[in-house]
Amino acid sequence: MTPSAPATSQYSADQFTELLALSDDEVVTHSYVHDVPLPSGGTLALVTLDNGRDHTRPSTLGPLGLLELARVLDEQKSRGAAGEIQGLAITGKPFILAAGADLSKVGDIPNHGAGRQMAQLGHYALGKLGELGIPSFCFINGLALGGGVEIALNADYRTLDSSAAALALPEVFLGIIPGWGGAWLLPNLIGIENALKVVVENPLKNNRTLKPAEAFELGMADVMFGPATFLEDSVRWADGVITGATKVKRKNAPGKIERTVKWDAAIGIARSMLEKRIGTVARSPYVALDLLKAAKNTDKATGFAAEDEALADLVSGDQFRASIYAFNLVQKRAKKPAGAPDKELAKPIAKVGVLGAGLMASQFALLFVRRLQVPVVITDLDQERVDKGLDYIRGEISTLEQKGRIDGDEANRLRALVTGTIDKKDFADCDWVIEAVFEELTIKQDLFEEIEAIVSPEAILATNTSSLSVERIGEKLQHPERLVGFHFFNPVAVMPLIEVVNAPRTDDASLATAMAVAAKLRKNAVITADSPGFVVNRVLAKLLGEAMHAVEIGTPFETVVEAQRHFGLPMDPFVLLDLVGLKVGAHVLDTHHGAFPERFFESRALHELADAGVLLEKDAKGNAKGIDKKAIAIVAKHRPKDATPWTLEELTQRLEDGLADEIHRMLEDDVVAAPEDIDLCMILGAGWPFQMGGITPFLDRVGASERAFGDTFHHPPIRGVR
Repeated sequence: MTPSAPATSQYSADQFTELLALSDDEVVTHSYVHDVPLPSGGTLALVTLDNGRDHTRPSTLGPLGLLELARVLDEQKSRGAAGEIQGLAITGKPFILAAGADLSKVGDIPNHGAGRQMAQLGHYALGKLGELGIPSFCFINGLALGGGVEIALNADYRTLDSSAAALALPEVFLGIIPGWGGAWLLPNLIGIENALKVVVENPLKNNRTLKPAEAFELGMADVMFGPATFLEDSVRWADGVITGATKVKRKNAPGKIERTVKWDAAIGIARSMLEKRIGTVARSPYVALDLLKAAKNTDKATGFAAEDEALADLVSGDQFRASIYAFNLVQKRAKKPAGAPDKELAKPIAKVGVLGAGLMASQFALLFVRRLQVPVVITDLDQERVDKGLDYIRGEISTLEQKGRIDGDEANRLRALVTGTIDKKDFADCDWVIEAVFEELTIKQDLFEEIEAIVSPEAILATNTSSLSVERIGEKLQHPERLVGFHFFNPVAVMPLIEVVNAPRTDDASLATAMAVAAKLRKNAVITADSPGFVVNRVLAKLLGEAMHAVEIGTPFETVVEAQRHFGLPMDPFVLLDLVGLKVGAHVLDTHHGAFPERFFESRALHELADAGVLLEKDAKGNAKGIDKKAIAIVAKHRPKDATPWTLEELTQRLEDGLADEIHRMLEDDVVAAPEDIDLCMILGAGWPFQMGGITPFLDRVGASERAFGDTFHHPPIRGVR
């Protein structure tokens, strides 16, 4: 390693004037200094970061707060040189160190130059922790995200509260990179493999965070103390380091980190895995990889300068702006669903009935009993099916117990709450009954007609239909106002979205109850009109229908995959079809063709593929290798003699414009309240990437909205600045 050069010497306080213009309404995190006597004599300057709000508003770092911190650290450096203090520690207000940069300010960056200044300001302020001339410590007393972790990394030593809520560098999830030292400091502290986990892998796993014990095991802190005496223990430990009585040993100390072979190999493996998992559309993961790779043999000043340029490029680009838009949707709009009736209208749920005992129904029962903690009863055509469903539910409860997610008492209680029956009279005292049976209209109609005669007049009936009309499902009901759509996504426990379908006759009490139940299940609910496919399946039906039609007219499968690649979706259309099931996919396409024959294709080839059970060629582990030759032959049989295949360019524009047109029609028909609700559904229900910002900002950026209906979904469009 080249000796580390001072990181802040390349910056000066007067270069950040453009940022200050953005700070009129900044909630400033102040840096308060308190002198703490050390047990061995001498003084520790303790800097506490505090924005003056309670724990519900974590401290964040905007331009004014960073400049104040820089000034305070300069003052303490002078005190250290004069012998007034022997060390400095930085910590946070109760329960929180810092939640990183103030994203509202970063999102207002007007141009590339200001983006560079934001990166440089973080390095200028935090970098001073490593240049005080006296030992610096970070007492990580609580939540530390992004820049909060980077505060700790810039200090010489770190202590960690074992009860801290979480630690993480989530920047890649938001379309940027750890740009205040994290991309250089972390791999040089804990090694490249551990750094890859924190910087790239965890953010791409739905923004996974680290528990304190995990962070300590990785080497992100030197010592961990319990919460009761965390500050006192940290001061005592820091005193030992200052006096030399405590020797800090790090298993991944710079001299112990293997750089010759392992570093580059780990980067190569990570890059290969990323390409297979998310493709190459998202920029930030690959920029992060480049920075982590370069951290192997550069000094601190060079590493920080590289972060400056990378962060400036990303902050001013499309994907970060799209990510912030998506982040705000999930954090704010999802918590206040458009069109939701008064919560006070919701009815209490003391018992749940599930019509069906198959896999989907069993997943429902497990989720309801875990989250609502009320009795749940399942039923099916015969006892064998019921017993199979009960075995699945009890097995999943045992798995949760074995993993330590629940204790033995809760496991026993949950098992006792779930029962099965073939006598629907056992549903008489249910307050909420949801069906999960075959996607056939008459079956659902007859089942609800039967159950309505058994349950009380107050009970709410819910259907999990994915594409059928909720109004038509309720045609045989005496009181169709009690029926509401409640569409889950598979796997039920994982997918965070529920489409709550407000049918024409659904009353406010039923709708309010459905929204309340969704909240108790810890799901995000979006209210949709009773329209074919609702939101997610209608958009996906457009994509899948166009894909199948394209190959049926002779367009190569590879061309179809390539035409959708720049959408950034987690899987190509044929892998998605295989995942949802060919029969289900064929049914969804049929439903949409029946409703909108002029815009949605039916696919006879897909029906034949479903009957043959063939589409993808797979390896021994079940991973897709390509399209099965038998599937190619089946599709070729359905090609019209006069068909002309589409070129890549033709199909790409056709997909973009077709989606823009369909979504515009959905909004004109009030399927949902606003484009934001379409995006929320696609992000939470279909895995549409955060870095695309949902589907409507993407369609605006590629010009499809203008081509399809002469306007944009957003005003102004959500795009980067230069």
